[in-house]
Amino acid sequence: MDITFDRDHIWHPYTSTLTPLTCYPVTHANGVHLYLEDGTALIDGMSSWWAAIHGYNHPTLNHAVTEQLSKMSHVMFGGITHDPAINVCKMLVEMTPESLEKVFLCDSGSISVEVALKMALQYWHAKGQPRSKFLTLRHGYHGDSFAAMSVTDPDNSMHKLYKGFLPEHIFADSPTCGFHDEWRQEDIADFERKLIENRDIIAAAILEPIVQGAGGMRIYHPQFLKRVRELCDDYGVLLICDEIATGFGRTGKLFACEHAGITPDIMCVGKALTGGYMTMAATITTKHVADTVCSGEAGCFMHGPTFMGNPLSSAVATASLQLLKDTNWQEKVLSIEALFSTYLPDLMSHSKVKSVRWLGAIGVVELHDPVDLADIQRKFVEKGVWIRPFGRLVYMMPPYDISDTQLKQLIDAIASSI
Repeated sequence: MDITFDRDHIWHPYTSTLTPLTCYPVTHANGVHLYLEDGTALIDGMSSWWAAIHGYNHPTLNHAVTEQLSKMSHVMFGGITHDPAINVCKMLVEMTPESLEKVFLCDSGSISVEVALKMALQYWHAKGQPRSKFLTLRHGYHGDSFAAMSVTDPDNSMHKLYKGFLPEHIFADSPTCGFHDEWRQEDIADFERKLIENRDIIAAAILEPIVQGAGGMRIYHPQFLKRVRELCDDYGVLLICDEIATGFGRTGKLFACEHAGITPDIMCVGKALTGGYMTMAATITTKHVADTVCSGEAGCFMHGPTFMGNPLSSAVATASLQLLKDTNWQEKVLSIEALFSTYLPDLMSHSKVKSVRWLGAIGVVELHDPVDLADIQRKFVEKGVWIRPFGRLVYMMPPYDISDTQLKQLIDAIASSI
């Protein structure tokens, strides 16, 4: 593998061309393992950024791709439809809360957020009440495209250098009450105050339900989300739930909003939708929102990606969702959670560790200081695991099929490396 060319010409995500980090050459993957060019097998603790929930080289997903490839890999979705898209949308309508019944397929998680924001804006425009602001949370993360960045925390995220260029929205304090803590009513006070003060200009509230991901891996109390839903109802504001990272079982529920027993007006899904095989996402909404959008001046929803409803992506997404239905995913995820609850508290004895937390197949070790990424990545590889920390956060989101022994190896690698 030409690593020299890679270093000299390929710009990897969130890296500098001045001081490029070492990239580890992967030749193939199977199950929960990534295999390096020298034969080293690494237990993947990241599910390739949280997407490969079934692991790698899965025969069912492989079959779905190859079978569809023999028919057609792509066809435009404007004025044309096909079974793969119909099938995945049927499953999404069936799996998501009952009132979510209109599915807009799109290319990636960031774009599903863009679509959700545009839906909310068109909704209010159609009602003759143009609204241009969104209420969201500090420490949130919603993607790397411009509208998605505008509702991502402007001060505590990787996007703060764009401040002043992006539209300025309304940020409420993020919840401090942990998932298992006793609920404190004051946790919702800032959100409630900002919603009331700006209710006439807010198109929607948007947040990550229960788990704030790349903005800090914060796991908060379900009552906060329940109160958000109640407040949005009280003051006539739409609610968008960004389930891109949390959807399809990651938190121990099929969707994280189920922990609070609520249904959003618009839901974004992605990442695990295709089991990590290829990029695809969806924005799902109610008939009321969709019909209101289409009753406006434009007469339709003004968005249409080139690769919308891609047959290959749709086919493998259908197979991935069917795998969830046919397997004991919840038992696997709760088993992962049980091991996190057994072993992660032991890491609190390390002087470098500030806190640990977990929910479902998410385990987080927060340090007092940022890691030296190149150094700790090398240590992890030496210990036969693949974990990709950011900042002060060393976290795990493994494939659901990981064994207890393999998960313990991930935790032990973190313990020894820090």
